[in-house]
Parts: sequence; C-alpha cells; structure tokens
Amino acid sequence: MTNRLDSILKEEGFDLSEDILKELEIYKDTLQEWNEFMDLTNIIEDEDVYYKHFLDSLLIMKYFDFEDGKNVIDVGTGAGFPGLPLKIAKKDLNVTLMDSLNKRIKFLNEVIDRDKLTNIEAIHGRAEEMSRTKEYREKYDYAVSRAVARLNTLVEYTLPFVSVGGYFISMKGPQPQEEVEEAKNAIKKLGGELVDVIEYELSDTDNHRSIIIIKKVKKTDKKYPRGGGKPRKKPL
Repeated sequence: MTNRLDSILKEEGFDLSEDILKELEIYKDTLQEWNEFMDLTNIIEDEDVYYKHFLDSLLIMKYFDFEDGKNVIDVGTGAGFPGLPLKIAKKDLNVTLMDSLNKRIKFLNEVIDRDKLTNIEAIHGRAEEMSRTKEYREKYDYAVSRAVARLNTLVEYTLPFVSVGGYFISMKGPQPQEEVEEAKNAIKKLGGELVDVIEYELSDTDNHRSIIIIKKVKKTDKKYPRGGGKPRKKPL
C-alpha cells in the first residue's frame, strides 16, 4: 500500500523517500497489530490511518518550520501522533514522546525498534511532574500536542518544557477561536505569546483542523505547572 500513501502525501506536497514510506507502513502495521489487544485508536483502517493519522501529523510541517537538530517533545503523544510521524519524516530532529500510560510507551518502543529509529525516546510520565524535573524543564525547542486538552489547560502542561525562544504548536479541531480567547491569560502567565492560528481542511475528508502557534518569550514561573489536577479543574 506504499503507493497509495505516497500519492496521498504528494497531494499535500510531501515527496518522501521510499525508505520513509516503508517506515510509515511498518508503523501502520504495528498499530493495527497492537490495536487488536490494546485500545490505541479507533482510527485503524489503512485509508483512515493514512489521512487522519499520518497526513494529519505531517501537515504540521507545512505550517511550521522545524529546524534540523532541534529538540521536540510530544506531550500526551498517545499512539505517537504527531511526534512519531514527524520524526520518521524528519530524521534530524531529536524527539521525546511522553505519555502517562505505560502500555502506550511499550507500543511506541516497538515501533521505534522495528523502524530502527535513533535520537528518539518514549518516556512514561505525567506532564505536570516531568516538567518540574531538571532533566526536562525548559529543555526543548519545540513542544507539540494533538487533541489532549483544552488550550487553557494544555499550555500549563506544555510551556514549562519549552526553552525561551522556542515554540509550542497545538493541533486542534475546527473553530479554535473560543479556546484561544479563554487561554490568553494562561499563555501570558506561563511566559508565552500567541503567534498565529492557522485553520485548514484535511485533504479528501470533511475534517476541519487548526494549528495554534505560541512562542515562549520568558521563563515559566517555578510554581507552574500546578499539581493535583488543578490545570484541568481550575485553568489559569
């Protein structure tokens, strides 16, 4: 099915090598295999995986320039989206995939092993705990996240990972304006600045998408992120 994936990606301007396409196919096959005994995703048919997982993840590169050699963390990566397709397509990135469920980390490590990927790690942990550690706090050039939480909550989970001058790119669904408006206070408090909101349609689907780009302009106060589920219960 590599030819079908190739044609879908080329429609959006992605001309990927045969090796990269094969790695994405291995990823798909592993996802389908593991999903039989583990609840990873309800999007599992070949065509749906190509459009709603792979293309959707890679489109982030169409609207944001990820520089070679930079450090990226995917917060709440789930089954690896968007961070793993991003790494497969752009090998020069150093990628951390973080999720709070260890079973997902085991799956991600299986894909990493099968695709023989380097400079990538899958870590088990909660964002509000990991971003307080010296190893991870403000160590990343870019943070990405796809459909994890409302933006006013999500920025408290993600911006503490980003170094000053770096960016948080949040992948969202349609009509993001309400979330952006309610997150303005949180973005400012956490050291961020809204740069752009980009809306688009996922090719050959009726799915509307958006990307929210936030720049880290100053250090995050040490009191953030708050523990005890407060970012969700009582957003800034």
